[in-house]
Amino acid sequence: MAAADPLAVPEGATGVLVLASGDVVWGRGFGAEGQAVGEVCFHTAMTGYQEIMTDPSFAGQMICFTFPHIGNVGANPDDVEADQPHALGMIVREDVTEPSNFRSAEHLTHWMKKHARIGLAGIDTRALTRRIREGGAPNGVIAHSPDGVFDVAQLLDMARAWPGLEGMDLAKAVTRETHGGWDGGVWRLGFGYHEKLGESDAADSGRPHVVAIDYGSKHNIFRNLVEAGAKVSVVPATATYDQIMALAPDGIFLSNGPGDPAATGEYAVPVIRQLLETDKPLFGICLGHQLLGLAVGARTTKMFQGHRGANHPVKRLSDGAVEITSMNHGFAVERESLPANARETHVSLFDGSNAGLELTDRVAFSVQYHPEASPGPQDSFYLFERFVGGLR
Repeated sequence: MAAADPLAVPEGATGVLVLASGDVVWGRGFGAEGQAVGEVCFHTAMTGYQEIMTDPSFAGQMICFTFPHIGNVGANPDDVEADQPHALGMIVREDVTEPSNFRSAEHLTHWMKKHARIGLAGIDTRALTRRIREGGAPNGVIAHSPDGVFDVAQLLDMARAWPGLEGMDLAKAVTRETHGGWDGGVWRLGFGYHEKLGESDAADSGRPHVVAIDYGSKHNIFRNLVEAGAKVSVVPATATYDQIMALAPDGIFLSNGPGDPAATGEYAVPVIRQLLETDKPLFGICLGHQLLGLAVGARTTKMFQGHRGANHPVKRLSDGAVEITSMNHGFAVERESLPANARETHVSLFDGSNAGLELTDRVAFSVQYHPEASPGPQDSFYLFERFVGGLR
Protein backbone atom coordinates (compact mmCIF):
# COMPACT_ATOMS: atom_id res chain seq x y z
CA MET A 1 0.00 0.00 0.00
CA ALA A 2 1.40 3.38 -1.00
CA ALA A 3 1.13 6.76 0.70
CA ALA A 4 -1.60 9.00 -0.62
CA ASP A 5 -0.63 10.82 -3.84
CA PRO A 6 -3.39 12.59 -5.81
CA LEU A 7 -1.38 12.30 -9.04
CA ALA A 8 -0.53 8.62 -8.85
CA VAL A 9 -3.65 7.11 -10.38
CA PRO A 10 -2.70 3.79 -12.00
CA GLU A 11 -3.80 3.21 -15.57
CA GLY A 12 -7.18 1.49 -15.72
CA ALA A 13 -8.08 2.22 -12.09
CA THR A 14 -11.74 3.18 -11.69
CA GLY A 15 -12.06 2.60 -7.96
CA VAL A 16 -10.08 3.42 -4.84
CA LEU A 17 -10.04 2.84 -1.11
CA VAL A 18 -8.40 5.65 0.88
CA LEU A 19 -7.69 4.93 4.55
CA ALA A 20 -7.35 7.54 7.27
CA SER A 21 -3.76 6.36 7.74
CA GLY A 22 -2.92 7.68 4.27
CA ASP A 23 -2.82 4.24 2.64
CA VAL A 24 -4.38 4.14 -0.84
CA VAL A 25 -5.63 0.94 -2.49
CA TRP A 26 -6.48 1.11 -6.21
CA GLY A 27 -8.87 -1.21 -8.02
CA ARG A 28 -11.74 -1.49 -10.46
CA GLY A 29 -15.02 0.02 -9.38
CA PHE A 30 -18.42 -1.56 -9.97
CA GLY A 31 -21.98 -0.96 -8.87
CA ALA A 32 -22.87 2.61 -7.97
CA GLU A 33 -20.66 5.61 -8.71
CA GLY A 34 -19.67 8.06 -6.01
CA GLN A 35 -18.04 7.77 -2.60
CA ALA A 36 -18.86 6.62 0.92
CA VAL A 37 -17.04 6.99 4.23
CA GLY A 38 -17.06 4.55 7.14
CA GLU A 39 -15.19 1.78 8.91
CA VAL A 40 -13.42 -0.93 6.89
CA CYS A 41 -13.80 -4.48 8.20
CA PHE A 42 -13.32 -7.98 6.80
CA HIS A 43 -15.73 -10.91 6.62
CA THR A 44 -14.66 -14.54 6.27
CA ALA A 45 -17.93 -16.19 5.12
CA MET A 46 -17.71 -18.19 1.90
CA THR A 47 -21.42 -17.79 1.11
CA GLY A 48 -24.22 -15.34 1.79
CA TYR A 49 -22.84 -12.06 0.48
CA GLN A 50 -26.37 -10.72 -0.09
CA GLU A 51 -27.35 -11.50 3.50
CA ILE A 52 -24.19 -9.79 4.68
CA MET A 53 -24.68 -6.66 2.59
CA THR A 54 -28.27 -6.27 3.79
CA ASP A 55 -27.54 -6.90 7.49
CA PRO A 56 -28.41 -3.65 9.32
CA SER A 57 -25.55 -4.36 11.73
CA PHE A 58 -23.18 -3.32 8.92
CA ALA A 59 -24.48 0.26 8.79
CA GLY A 60 -21.49 2.60 8.65
CA GLN A 61 -19.13 -0.12 7.41
CA MET A 62 -17.64 -1.38 4.15
CA ILE A 63 -16.74 -5.04 3.86
CA CYS A 64 -13.56 -6.67 2.61
CA PHE A 65 -14.57 -10.22 1.67
CA THR A 66 -11.80 -12.76 2.25
CA PHE A 67 -13.47 -15.29 -0.08
CA PRO A 68 -12.29 -14.29 -3.59
CA HIS A 69 -15.30 -15.26 -5.72
CA ILE A 70 -18.03 -12.86 -4.66
CA GLY A 71 -20.98 -12.41 -7.02
CA ASN A 72 -20.73 -15.68 -8.90
CA VAL A 73 -24.25 -16.78 -7.87
CA GLY A 74 -25.85 -13.42 -8.68
CA ALA A 75 -28.58 -11.80 -6.62
CA ASN A 76 -32.22 -12.63 -5.89
CA PRO A 77 -35.07 -11.11 -3.85
CA ASP A 78 -35.16 -13.93 -1.28
CA ASP A 79 -31.62 -13.76 0.11
CA VAL A 80 -31.94 -10.41 1.83
CA GLU A 81 -32.08 -9.56 5.51
CA ALA A 82 -33.59 -6.07 5.22
CA ASP A 83 -35.48 -3.99 2.71
CA GLN A 84 -32.23 -2.51 1.42
CA PRO A 85 -28.46 -2.99 1.82
CA HIS A 86 -26.94 -1.33 4.88
CA ALA A 87 -23.25 -2.02 4.30
CA LEU A 88 -21.71 0.95 2.49
CA GLY A 89 -19.84 -1.13 -0.07
CA MET A 90 -17.86 -4.28 -0.80
CA ILE A 91 -14.18 -4.89 -1.51
CA VAL A 92 -13.37 -8.11 -3.42
CA ARG A 93 -10.46 -9.91 -5.05
CA GLU A 94 -11.89 -11.05 -8.37
CA ASP A 95 -14.06 -9.17 -10.84
CA VAL A 96 -17.75 -10.01 -10.50
CA THR A 97 -18.58 -12.62 -13.14
CA GLU A 98 -21.81 -13.55 -14.86
CA PRO A 99 -23.99 -15.39 -12.32
CA SER A 100 -24.18 -19.18 -12.44
CA ASN A 101 -27.05 -20.26 -10.20
CA PHE A 102 -30.64 -21.26 -10.91
CA ARG A 103 -31.91 -18.89 -8.21
CA SER A 104 -30.19 -15.82 -9.65
CA ALA A 105 -32.52 -13.00 -10.70
CA GLU A 106 -29.92 -10.36 -11.57
CA HIS A 107 -26.20 -9.63 -11.77
CA LEU A 108 -24.63 -8.53 -8.49
CA THR A 109 -23.24 -5.43 -10.21
CA HIS A 110 -26.76 -4.38 -11.23
CA TRP A 111 -28.06 -5.10 -7.74
CA MET A 112 -25.33 -2.95 -6.20
CA LYS A 113 -25.98 -0.08 -8.59
CA LYS A 114 -29.74 -0.25 -8.04
CA HIS A 115 -29.22 0.08 -4.30
CA ALA A 116 -26.55 2.82 -4.55
CA ARG A 117 -23.76 0.66 -3.14
CA ILE A 118 -20.14 0.87 -4.31
CA GLY A 119 -17.99 -2.13 -5.16
CA LEU A 120 -14.21 -2.33 -5.55
CA ALA A 121 -12.62 -5.31 -7.32
CA GLY A 122 -9.06 -6.34 -8.14
CA ILE A 123 -7.89 -5.80 -4.57
CA ASP A 124 -5.31 -7.86 -2.68
CA THR A 125 -7.84 -8.70 -0.01
CA ARG A 126 -5.34 -10.85 1.88
CA ALA A 127 -3.04 -7.84 2.33
CA LEU A 128 -5.94 -5.62 3.38
CA THR A 129 -7.19 -8.24 5.83
CA ARG A 130 -3.71 -8.55 7.35
CA ARG A 131 -3.58 -4.79 7.68
CA ILE A 132 -6.90 -4.81 9.59
CA ARG A 133 -5.80 -7.72 11.79
CA GLU A 134 -2.55 -6.00 12.70
CA GLY A 135 -3.72 -2.39 12.88
CA GLY A 136 -7.41 -2.66 13.74
CA ALA A 137 -10.45 -1.73 11.68
CA PRO A 138 -9.59 1.64 10.04
CA ASN A 139 -11.78 4.48 8.86
CA GLY A 140 -11.76 4.99 5.11
CA VAL A 141 -13.49 6.15 1.95
CA ILE A 142 -14.47 3.88 -0.93
CA ALA A 143 -14.98 5.61 -4.28
CA HIS A 144 -15.94 4.63 -7.85
CA SER A 145 -15.45 6.86 -10.89
CA PRO A 146 -15.65 5.24 -14.36
CA ASP A 147 -13.41 7.95 -15.84
CA GLY A 148 -10.67 7.26 -13.29
CA VAL A 149 -10.62 10.81 -11.94
CA PHE A 150 -10.23 11.07 -8.16
CA ASP A 151 -9.28 13.80 -5.73
CA VAL A 152 -7.37 11.57 -3.33
CA ALA A 153 -6.46 14.44 -1.01
CA GLN A 154 -10.15 15.26 -0.54
CA LEU A 155 -11.00 11.60 0.04
CA LEU A 156 -8.23 11.39 2.64
CA ASP A 157 -9.66 14.43 4.42
CA MET A 158 -13.07 12.73 4.46
CA ALA A 159 -11.60 9.56 5.97
CA ARG A 160 -9.77 11.47 8.67
CA ALA A 161 -12.77 13.64 9.51
CA TRP A 162 -15.15 10.71 10.04
CA PRO A 163 -15.52 10.23 13.83
CA GLY A 164 -15.67 6.42 13.87
CA LEU A 165 -18.25 4.01 15.30
CA GLU A 166 -17.29 4.41 18.95
CA GLY A 167 -19.92 6.60 20.59
CA MET A 168 -22.20 6.40 17.54
CA ASP A 169 -25.85 5.34 17.87
CA LEU A 170 -26.97 3.87 14.53
CA ALA A 171 -29.98 1.86 15.73
CA LYS A 172 -32.32 4.81 15.22
CA ALA A 173 -31.17 5.07 11.59
CA VAL A 174 -31.99 1.45 10.71
CA THR A 175 -34.93 0.51 12.95
CA ARG A 176 -38.48 0.36 11.68
CA GLU A 177 -40.50 3.46 12.52
CA THR A 178 -43.76 1.86 13.59
CA HIS A 179 -45.05 -1.23 15.36
CA GLY A 180 -46.18 -4.11 13.18
CA GLY A 181 -46.78 -7.85 13.13
CA TRP A 182 -44.39 -10.27 11.48
CA ASP A 183 -45.55 -12.97 9.06
CA GLY A 184 -43.41 -15.68 7.56
CA GLY A 185 -41.18 -18.52 8.68
CA VAL A 186 -37.88 -19.78 7.28
CA TRP A 187 -37.23 -20.30 3.57
CA ARG A 188 -37.46 -23.78 2.04
CA LEU A 189 -36.37 -24.80 -1.43
CA GLY A 190 -39.36 -25.12 -3.70
CA PHE A 191 -41.74 -23.49 -1.21
CA GLY A 192 -40.30 -20.11 -0.29
CA TYR A 193 -41.32 -18.59 3.03
CA HIS A 194 -43.96 -19.42 5.64
CA GLU A 195 -46.99 -18.04 3.84
CA LYS A 196 -46.44 -20.46 0.93
CA LEU A 197 -46.46 -23.50 3.21
CA GLY A 198 -50.20 -23.48 3.79
CA GLU A 199 -50.05 -22.38 7.42
CA SER A 200 -53.06 -20.44 8.64
CA ASP A 201 -52.98 -17.07 10.38
CA ALA A 202 -55.59 -18.50 12.74
CA ALA A 203 -52.84 -20.64 14.23
CA ASP A 204 -51.36 -17.47 15.76
CA SER A 205 -54.06 -17.49 18.43
CA GLY A 206 -52.42 -20.43 20.18
CA ARG A 207 -48.87 -19.19 19.88
CA PRO A 208 -46.95 -17.40 22.63
CA HIS A 209 -46.57 -13.72 21.81
CA VAL A 210 -43.03 -12.36 21.42
CA VAL A 211 -42.51 -8.62 21.17
CA ALA A 212 -39.24 -8.00 19.35
CA ILE A 213 -37.42 -4.69 19.78
CA ASP A 214 -35.86 -3.83 16.43
CA TYR A 215 -32.45 -2.23 16.89
CA GLY A 216 -31.60 -3.22 13.31
CA SER A 217 -32.73 -6.82 13.12
CA LYS A 218 -32.15 -9.31 10.33
CA HIS A 219 -35.39 -10.71 8.93
CA ASN A 220 -34.32 -14.30 9.45
CA ILE A 221 -34.31 -13.80 13.21
CA PHE A 222 -38.03 -13.04 13.11
CA ARG A 223 -38.56 -15.97 10.75
CA ASN A 224 -36.89 -18.33 13.21
CA LEU A 225 -39.00 -17.06 16.09
CA VAL A 226 -42.08 -17.86 13.98
CA GLU A 227 -40.61 -21.25 13.03
CA ALA A 228 -40.05 -22.02 16.71
CA GLY A 229 -43.75 -21.44 17.36
CA ALA A 230 -44.11 -17.78 18.31
CA LYS A 231 -46.44 -15.02 17.21
CA VAL A 232 -44.16 -12.03 16.63
CA SER A 233 -44.80 -8.30 16.92
CA VAL A 234 -41.98 -5.88 16.11
CA VAL A 235 -41.53 -2.46 17.70
CA PRO A 236 -39.00 0.31 16.98
CA ALA A 237 -35.76 0.69 18.92
CA THR A 238 -37.22 3.73 20.66
CA ALA A 239 -40.37 1.98 21.91
CA THR A 240 -41.19 2.77 25.51
CA TYR A 241 -41.90 0.30 28.29
CA ASP A 242 -45.60 1.22 28.21
CA GLN A 243 -45.83 0.76 24.43
CA ILE A 244 -44.23 -2.69 24.68
CA MET A 245 -46.36 -3.85 27.61
CA ALA A 246 -49.53 -2.60 25.90
CA LEU A 247 -49.01 -5.44 23.39
CA ALA A 248 -49.29 -8.02 26.20
CA PRO A 249 -46.10 -9.94 25.43
CA ASP A 250 -45.35 -13.38 26.77
CA GLY A 251 -41.66 -12.75 26.10
CA ILE A 252 -39.33 -10.00 24.92
CA PHE A 253 -36.69 -10.25 22.21
CA LEU A 254 -33.74 -7.82 21.86
CA SER A 255 -32.40 -7.76 18.29
CA ASN A 256 -29.02 -7.26 16.71
CA GLY A 257 -28.07 -3.87 15.29
CA PRO A 258 -25.22 -1.48 14.42
CA GLY A 259 -23.18 1.09 16.29
CA ASP A 260 -21.91 1.49 19.83
CA PRO A 261 -24.12 -0.32 22.39
CA ALA A 262 -23.30 2.29 25.04
CA ALA A 263 -24.73 5.01 22.78
CA THR A 264 -27.88 3.02 21.97
CA GLY A 265 -28.10 2.10 25.63
CA GLU A 266 -28.77 5.71 26.57
CA TYR A 267 -32.43 5.14 25.70
CA ALA A 268 -32.61 1.34 25.42
CA VAL A 269 -31.13 0.28 28.77
CA PRO A 270 -33.73 2.03 31.01
CA VAL A 271 -36.51 0.26 29.07
CA ILE A 272 -34.77 -3.12 29.31
CA ARG A 273 -34.35 -2.68 33.07
CA GLN A 274 -38.07 -2.07 33.42
CA LEU A 275 -38.83 -5.13 31.28
CA LEU A 276 -36.59 -7.29 33.46
CA GLU A 277 -38.67 -6.31 36.48
CA THR A 278 -41.75 -7.91 34.88
CA ASP A 279 -40.13 -11.37 35.08
CA LYS A 280 -41.16 -12.03 31.48
CA PRO A 281 -38.59 -14.19 29.63
CA LEU A 282 -36.10 -12.20 27.59
CA PHE A 283 -33.71 -13.26 24.80
CA GLY A 284 -31.09 -11.08 23.11
CA ILE A 285 -28.79 -11.47 20.10
CA CYS A 286 -25.63 -9.48 19.27
CA LEU A 287 -26.43 -5.81 20.07
CA GLY A 288 -29.33 -7.16 22.14
CA HIS A 289 -26.79 -9.25 24.08
CA GLN A 290 -24.65 -6.19 24.72
CA LEU A 291 -27.64 -4.11 25.79
CA LEU A 292 -28.74 -6.81 28.24
CA GLY A 293 -25.23 -6.78 29.65
CA LEU A 294 -25.35 -3.00 30.07
CA ALA A 295 -28.81 -3.22 31.65
CA VAL A 296 -27.53 -5.46 34.46
CA GLY A 297 -24.47 -3.31 35.10
CA ALA A 298 -21.79 -4.77 32.84
CA ARG A 299 -19.57 -2.76 30.48
CA THR A 300 -18.99 -3.01 26.73
CA THR A 301 -15.82 -2.16 24.84
CA LYS A 302 -14.83 -1.68 21.20
CA MET A 303 -12.87 -4.63 19.86
CA PHE A 304 -9.59 -4.24 18.01
CA GLN A 305 -10.80 -5.87 14.79
CA GLY A 306 -14.16 -7.41 15.64
CA HIS A 307 -15.67 -10.77 14.71
CA ARG A 308 -17.27 -11.12 11.29
CA GLY A 309 -17.70 -14.49 9.63
CA ALA A 310 -19.70 -17.69 9.43
CA ASN A 311 -17.05 -19.98 10.89
CA HIS A 312 -16.51 -18.79 14.46
CA PRO A 313 -16.19 -21.57 17.07
CA VAL A 314 -17.93 -20.89 20.38
CA LYS A 315 -17.69 -23.08 23.48
CA ARG A 316 -20.89 -23.68 25.42
CA LEU A 317 -19.77 -23.74 29.03
CA SER A 318 -22.68 -25.82 30.34
CA ASP A 319 -21.49 -29.00 28.61
CA GLY A 320 -18.31 -28.11 26.71
CA ALA A 321 -19.95 -28.46 23.30
CA VAL A 322 -18.54 -26.33 20.48
CA GLU A 323 -20.92 -24.52 18.16
CA ILE A 324 -19.75 -23.15 14.80
CA THR A 325 -21.44 -19.78 14.58
CA SER A 326 -22.05 -16.74 12.44
CA MET A 327 -20.78 -13.50 14.01
CA ASN A 328 -20.88 -9.82 13.17
CA HIS A 329 -19.86 -7.44 15.93
CA GLY A 330 -17.23 -4.85 16.71
CA PHE A 331 -18.08 -4.41 20.41
CA ALA A 332 -18.07 -6.96 23.23
CA VAL A 333 -19.29 -7.39 26.79
CA GLU A 334 -16.42 -7.33 29.29
CA ARG A 335 -16.73 -10.53 31.32
CA GLU A 336 -14.88 -9.01 34.26
CA SER A 337 -17.69 -6.48 34.62
CA LEU A 338 -20.54 -9.02 34.81
CA PRO A 339 -22.45 -8.71 38.10
CA ALA A 340 -23.00 -11.59 40.49
CA ASN A 341 -26.43 -12.41 39.02
CA ALA A 342 -25.08 -12.74 35.46
CA ARG A 343 -23.38 -15.98 34.47
CA GLU A 344 -21.19 -16.37 31.37
CA THR A 345 -22.57 -19.16 29.16
CA HIS A 346 -20.50 -19.05 25.95
CA VAL A 347 -16.92 -18.12 25.05
CA SER A 348 -15.31 -17.41 21.68
CA LEU A 349 -12.58 -19.96 20.92
CA PHE A 350 -10.88 -17.46 18.61
CA ASP A 351 -9.93 -14.93 21.28
CA GLY A 352 -11.66 -15.97 24.51
CA SER A 353 -14.09 -13.04 24.49
CA ASN A 354 -17.55 -13.32 25.99
CA ALA A 355 -20.16 -14.84 23.66
CA GLY A 356 -23.16 -15.38 25.93
CA LEU A 357 -24.70 -14.74 29.32
CA GLU A 358 -27.75 -15.61 31.40
CA LEU A 359 -29.21 -14.16 34.56
CA THR A 360 -29.51 -16.35 37.63
CA ASP A 361 -32.46 -14.46 39.12
CA ARG A 362 -34.47 -13.88 35.94
CA VAL A 363 -35.42 -15.88 32.84
CA ALA A 364 -33.15 -13.86 30.59
CA PHE A 365 -30.29 -14.93 28.37
CA SER A 366 -28.40 -13.69 25.33
CA VAL A 367 -25.66 -14.61 22.86
CA GLN A 368 -23.16 -12.52 20.95
CA TYR A 369 -23.40 -14.62 17.79
CA HIS A 370 -26.21 -15.07 15.24
CA PRO A 371 -28.15 -18.34 15.67
CA GLU A 372 -30.43 -17.55 12.70
CA ALA A 373 -27.60 -18.65 10.36
CA SER A 374 -28.14 -16.12 7.62
CA PRO A 375 -25.51 -16.62 6.45
CA GLY A 376 -23.83 -19.26 8.49
CA PRO A 377 -24.10 -22.72 10.10
CA GLN A 378 -27.22 -24.05 11.80
CA ASP A 379 -25.70 -25.28 15.05
CA SER A 380 -27.55 -22.79 17.24
CA PHE A 381 -31.21 -22.94 16.16
CA TYR A 382 -31.93 -24.58 19.53
CA LEU A 383 -31.77 -21.14 21.17
CA PHE A 384 -35.00 -20.07 19.46
CA GLU A 385 -36.68 -23.30 20.58
CA ARG A 386 -35.39 -22.81 24.12
CA PHE A 387 -36.75 -19.27 24.27
CA VAL A 388 -40.15 -19.87 22.65
CA GLY A 389 -40.57 -23.24 24.37
CA GLY A 390 -40.17 -21.53 27.73
CA LEU A 391 -43.13 -19.26 26.97
CA ARG A 392 -45.72 -22.00 26.60
